Amino acid sequence: MTTTDSPTETAAPTLPTAAPQGERGNIALGIWRVADPKITLASVAAMILGSGIAAWQGPISWPWLGATVLGIFFIEAAKNASGEIFDWDSGTDQAITDGERTPFSGGKRVLVDGLMTRRQCAVMAAVFYALGIGAGLSIVLLREPRVLWFGVVGVALAFFYHAPPLSLSYRGLGEVAVATAYGPVIACGTYLVQRHDVSAAVIFASLPLGLAIMAFLWINEFPDARADAQAGKRTLVVRLGRPRAARAFAVLVVVTYLGVAALPLAGLPLGVLGGFVGLPLALRATRQLLRFPETPAELVPAQGATLLSFVLLAVGAAAGVVLFG
Repeated sequence: MTTTDSPTETAAPTLPTAAPQGERGNIALGIWRVADPKITLASVAAMILGSGIAAWQGPISWPWLGATVLGIFFIEAAKNASGEIFDWDSGTDQAITDGERTPFSGGKRVLVDGLMTRRQCAVMAAVFYALGIGAGLSIVLLREPRVLWFGVVGVALAFFYHAPPLSLSYRGLGEVAVATAYGPVIACGTYLVQRHDVSAAVIFASLPLGLAIMAFLWINEFPDARADAQAGKRTLVVRLGRPRAARAFAVLVVVTYLGVAALPLAGLPLGVLGGFVGLPLALRATRQLLRFPETPAELVPAQGATLLSFVLLAVGAAAGVVLFG
């Protein structure tokens, strides 16, 4: 049987505060919110890992790496823009209170704050999807045809993460989708563009990174859990309830770094253990989450630590492979 959370506070939630009047109808600010470069840290981490392993095995084509980065950036922005629409339609973004919103969760609030209309947001999503698909097709036609399948899977996961009929994030499948997209899909796709093949080494290395990025999504679901449950968004945190989900997060962290420890057994050089540089931050986040699973404000440091932990995992593993492989 699954359970949902019961808020620990007895007072009625504080309704979200509207954006200042000067910001409302600000299309440029709306575009910035969905395309802010920091939103790409998960995909950048996967590209760093994929290109690092590729560099261990041969030279890097920097122009094609640049095309890969651009294509994934555009799809990332498109996912955020289309997600704003579907989360608005479900009511989950409107249900998040000011006390529940953090710098890492609560949506981009492009529609909630009135920065853009629903139609404008849809146009922005379509433009970004078109740019991302265009960049991907240039790689397919001019560099590596087989990357098409990685692109198809990546775009499908991005769009249907929110969109019906799959609505992965609403069915408790969003976490698996994120682990898949930001682990094997992006890392292996990046590697394929460089090496014209996909090796077992990059597949195995991408798995713990995917789990680490899944952990970041997981911890970001805690502040949104009440609003998500109210709107019918059945994330795993909503399904498990916050206390059990916090314990599951701890298990996820353990499995992630056991995976890193096993990578030399999969044929990667010992330098890949540089990924352990992210472990202290992951443990810090775990302790904080286990103490305060019901208190969004107390989770902000843990959210930041989880983000930095997966970035350091990717950078440490890639640098270790390149420098000591």
